[in-house]
Order: sequence, then structure tokens, then C-alpha cells
Amino acid sequence: MNHFGLEQALGVTIDAELLDLALTHRSWAYENGGVATNERLEFLGDAILGQAVTVMLYSTYPDLSEGDLAKRRASLVSAVALAEVAVSIGLGQHLKLGKGEELTGGRAKSSILADTVEAIIGAAYLDLGGEVATALVLRLIAPLLAEPDRFGASMDPKTSLQELAAHRNLGLPVYEITDDGPDHSKVFTATVVIGGEPIASGEGTSKKQAEMGAALAAWTLLHSRR
Repeated sequence: MNHFGLEQALGVTIDAELLDLALTHRSWAYENGGVATNERLEFLGDAILGQAVTVMLYSTYPDLSEGDLAKRRASLVSAVALAEVAVSIGLGQHLKLGKGEELTGGRAKSSILADTVEAIIGAAYLDLGGEVATALVLRLIAPLLAEPDRFGASMDPKTSLQELAAHRNLGLPVYEITDDGPDHSKVFTATVVIGGEPIASGEGTSKKQAEMGAALAAWTLLHSRR
């Protein structure tokens, strides 16, 4: 697969094998003889992402308390935020997914998109070094920083969504929950429905986590429809 368009969106050129690995979901690996997945790169990228965002926030907001800095960091490194970044760079079309994930809409799943963003950051670090990887992180999250209202919503997304919906006379948000997987490893999906219309979905290992992700995704979408 040609990833030239993705590299243009990223603003960096990453070693072809590393980039290919960063795009390889475990479902593809399972269906193709157990080849390597992007999970180790995701682990590395998560650490680099967290450090880059932490240092940036500390330097940019000298008057914020530790608690406020932590909340802002959480909003910027959340699966919802990273999935939004992924959509903005057209990442979904470049994923290497197994047939099962393909059929169930894996290219649009926030968890898969977010994990892949982290894996790409990890690949950039290994190939291009810490400075380039940090610059990549800051470039990717720059559009998120441009929306200060996001920080308030990320701290209490369900309340923020309810207030926004009420302000626009849209009705009360309702959360529809489904789950998948064995009892010891369930993944919950929450879909926010407002006025009978499904607005956005979120995933998590608990119903609460899924609802919060869905609420923030819905708030982000409605907030953009000013």
C-alpha cells in the first residue's frame, strides 16, 4: 500500500517497514500467520506522546495548577482526541485490518485509530529520533489546542454535552450500550442519541468509560456545527 499521502499529512517520512508495522492491527496479524503487530510501537508512542504533551503544557501554562495541567493532558491524549487526529490525517484508509475488523467498521473505530496514532509516533521516534517525534506530536495536537472550550468538556463530557444540547433545544442525550467479547475482557460501546438521532459513539472497558468517550465525541461534533 502506498502511504505517501499519509506521510504528507504527517509532515515526516518514516522508514517504510516501520510505518507498515505501525499500521498493522492485531486482527491482520492473526489472519496472516501471526506476523508482528503495532502494539509494541503503540506502547512506545504512548510514552512519547505523554511526555511531549506534559512538557508543552507545563511550559505554555505557567499559572495552571498541577490538577488543571493533568486534566488538560488527559483531554489531549484521550482516545477520542487521538481518533479525531487520525480522522484529520485520513489514517483509517491506511490501516492493515483483518477481515473481521474490516466488516465491523474497524477503520472508523476510535480505539483502533487512537492506538495507531500512538504506534506511528513510536515509529517516528525509532526512525527519526526524539526531537522529530516530539515535533510530530505537537503538530498533530495543535488543532486541538486551538479549541479552549474542549478542556472544559473533557473534564466532564456528559454534563457539557447535556448543557450544549439543552442550550440548542436538542433534547436530553440518551446512551445506548452494547458489549462484545468474553466476560473477562469485554469492550463496551456507547452511542449517544439526541432527539432520536445517533450522534457519536465511544468505546471502553467499562460502561462509564464508553459513555464518557461517546459524550466527548458528540460534544466535539455538535460544537463544530456552530
